[in-house]
Amino acid sequence: MPSEPRIVIVGAGIGGLAAAIHLAAAGRPVLVLERAAVPGGKVATAAVGGVAVDTGPAVLALRPVFEALFEAGGGSLAAELALDPLPVLGRHLWPDGRRLDLMADPAAAEEAIGDFAGPSAARGFRDFVARAARVYRALEGPFLTVQRPGMLALGARVGPALRGTSPFGTMWDALGEHFADPRLRQVFGRMAAYVGSSPLQAPATLLLVAHVEMSGLQVVRGGMVRLAQALAARAAACGADIRYGAPVAELLVRGGRIAGLRLADGQAVAAEQVVLNADPAGLPAGAFGRAAAAAVPALPASRRSFSAFGWAMAGRAEGPDLPRQAVFHPADAAAEYAALARGRMPAVPTVTLWAQGRLAPAAPPEGAEPLLALVAAPARGDTQKLDPAPPRAAMQAALAGAGVTLRAAAEVVATPQDHAARAPGTGGALYGAAVQGWQSIFHRPAARTALPGLFLAGGATHPGAGIAMAALSGRLAAAAVMGEKP
Repeated sequence: MPSEPRIVIVGAGIGGLAAAIHLAAAGRPVLVLERAAVPGGKVATAAVGGVAVDTGPAVLALRPVFEALFEAGGGSLAAELALDPLPVLGRHLWPDGRRLDLMADPAAAEEAIGDFAGPSAARGFRDFVARAARVYRALEGPFLTVQRPGMLALGARVGPALRGTSPFGTMWDALGEHFADPRLRQVFGRMAAYVGSSPLQAPATLLLVAHVEMSGLQVVRGGMVRLAQALAARAAACGADIRYGAPVAELLVRGGRIAGLRLADGQAVAAEQVVLNADPAGLPAGAFGRAAAAAVPALPASRRSFSAFGWAMAGRAEGPDLPRQAVFHPADAAAEYAALARGRMPAVPTVTLWAQGRLAPAAPPEGAEPLLALVAAPARGDTQKLDPAPPRAAMQAALAGAGVTLRAAAEVVATPQDHAARAPGTGGALYGAAVQGWQSIFHRPAARTALPGLFLAGGATHPGAGIAMAALSGRLAAAAVMGEKP
């Protein structure tokens, strides 16, 4: 094999770019291989009818994570990206006509919740916010930002801090301790869906997602792809070599250790260490060759996170002035999550509509605006197709029931089958392992694998799903690479 940099990163998603920045800034020779023509991975944009529509993560959370990442690469987030705070985290609507705007400002959110469901609900929200903050603080240092500790070690470190927060209960039950109104349980239970899980099965510790959201969400001017572009530029400035249009077909192993990889065009690339920024389910599925298939255990289908149907549209959302995110809830959330758990599409799903040209509630702009509608779906398998027609009809009915009419001049549809084809072994799951039960945090692979020299990064690995967690996974992967003794 020809001589190449010692460290190769497969995939220029957020986790891979974060690993590249940390490694290159430390003076390590780094080569990043990306199969697409642009960086970003799931942070992607589709050209729909001449309009750019973000098809992946819609907003940036945990800004300090990215500030630290840019600083690690000798740059500045504020200097390299233009960000706008999101004043309304989301509008929530129900079939009976009720509506709640969840504000980013905690005091304004408390007032809105009090107007929606009464003084006791406002007090419940205040206590809920404090509880979510305690959970986040308890887990941030001992778990989220370090190599994954064992169950006993983690319990010893965070147990006292979680006392009184019911960490072994479900998220749904924990929400019931704060909100008697089932609609408010739907609002905050949706935060489990942000990581592809059901609040009926997710542990109460997942309340930390509420703290992340209430800490503020940022909109990237120019679209989320600008984040990926800025990180790629920062990695290159640190000395990383990034090559696009370079799909990896096989990981090569020699003497029980990673030795390099082979590209789809047959070219062999030598490497003493490889960081795989892809869903680790592809390894046991053979997507990276037989030699590396045992590097991580296979994820049982029962533990897969949700998949989704997505409609990226260029058009107009007409009706009530909409904020950037609007969530159309069914009357019965339990029925929806029960259907998904059985591998079926719910008859009446939750629909999330992103009007990406808006920040606060506003009328549709002149001309076509970028729109993205999402409906959760089960991750059933690579060969089991789900018909997109019923969920699309359900999506349109939910919006119409709230007085919103979609007029799409052009659209691009992504189905669970599409997601499964792009990530073999996942069955279409978008977030790796679902967060089900208090032990589920140990189901997600850590940076180190059973194959010496092979490391993992990305939203399907520790510490979890989402672009901020993916960035942290890249940092952890870089630290594991630099700490390995070949």
